[in-house]
Amino acid sequence: MNGEVSMGLIEHLTELRRRLIISFGCIIFFSILAYFFSNELIYFFSRPVGELVFLSPAEAFLTYIKVSIIGGSIIALPVVFYQFWKFILPALYQNEKKFFYVILPSSIIMFYLGVVFGFVIVLPLGLRFLLGFSGDNLSQLISMRYYFSFMLTFLLPFGLIFELPLIINMLIKVGITSVSSLTKMRRYIIVIIFIFGAILTPPDVITQLLLALPLIILFEGSLLIARIINRD
Repeated sequence: MNGEVSMGLIEHLTELRRRLIISFGCIIFFSILAYFFSNELIYFFSRPVGELVFLSPAEAFLTYIKVSIIGGSIIALPVVFYQFWKFILPALYQNEKKFFYVILPSSIIMFYLGVVFGFVIVLPLGLRFLLGFSGDNLSQLISMRYYFSFMLTFLLPFGLIFELPLIINMLIKVGITSVSSLTKMRRYIIVIIFIFGAILTPPDVITQLLLALPLIILFEGSLLIARIINRD
């Protein structure tokens, strides 16, 4: 019995290692590929802020590497998501496996939508607010390193936030919560969303609303979808 348990654990660890190797291998491959287009990527990602500078001899090179890794990770994201879902797939029941084939493409699409929404709409407004503190005695001089670090930490939460409808429906599907419970907690969830928006975004009302309102819409849409899919 212990041998069977150990064998099962070893098989799971071996499978996990294989999935991780494939995921990291794809990220490395696409990052190398993205490096050849790093000039174009830096120009594209820096459009919301304009001209950037580097303050140390190695900063420009390291930023090119970072941007290549970001670009490679974005391209490799479908493969990474696929490997993750394939790893947990054997643990699911047959009816839950059918749900997987909806979750996989949806999770990728929603993540991309969140990142695009943050980059196109929220990031320029946030930068406009933060850079508005320049004046006669203060001039704008933005380092490549700090800008791309800021951009990455700013956009990733939007990609994760847009997974909210899928997360809610998964929690309902496995019985952790229900539509009626979430409906009763609606007012508290909305308050939490606004607090979350205030913490995550710069301290201006417009940027906070631009994060909070899509979250509320996603939450309400999640409840609507859950009512259709699940019998509460």
